[in-house]
Amino acid sequence: MLLFWRHGFESTSLSELTAAMGITPPSLYGAFGDKKALFFEALDRYLSGPVTSTSIIADAATAREAAHDLLRVSARGFTGKHTPPGCLLASSAISCSDAATDVKEQLATIRRGIEQRLRKKIAHDIDHGILPDHADATALAALTMAVIQGMSTLARDGASRDKLLKIVESTMQAWPA
Repeated sequence: MLLFWRHGFESTSLSELTAAMGITPPSLYGAFGDKKALFFEALDRYLSGPVTSTSIIADAATAREAAHDLLRVSARGFTGKHTPPGCLLASSAISCSDAATDVKEQLATIRRGIEQRLRKKIAHDIDHGILPDHADATALAALTMAVIQGMSTLARDGASRDKLLKIVESTMQAWPA
């Protein structure tokens, strides 16, 4: 997972993967089928855990809290001491060949799903008077996702956690009270 996160799907070589896993290429093929299947397994691992975007959105009392938590968790995760900078979802297949179109599409589907869940929570809060009627659920969810992806790029460029957390707070000022 860390190799794909650091180098991207296509740039991570089979020799790097087998060396990191301590196995031979035939063992990799026997266990996973191919590099793409291994990538999808790594992606599943990346997306699982005690705190996920799904749990953050579902567990938040309000959409504003969900967005704030998504942004803060992202800022922290993108600047972890034991992980590559940035986000595996945002950077592992940004520029892939046509042979990896399905990888790019799977990552885009995951990102769109996160945005859709947040948009639904925002729409719920608008419908229930928690957010004002003039709030735009689609725009607020897209803003949140755009900032998350932008913070991933900034982290890969060396931005500090403090800088990203300041961006989080500035972003939340765009949300209606």
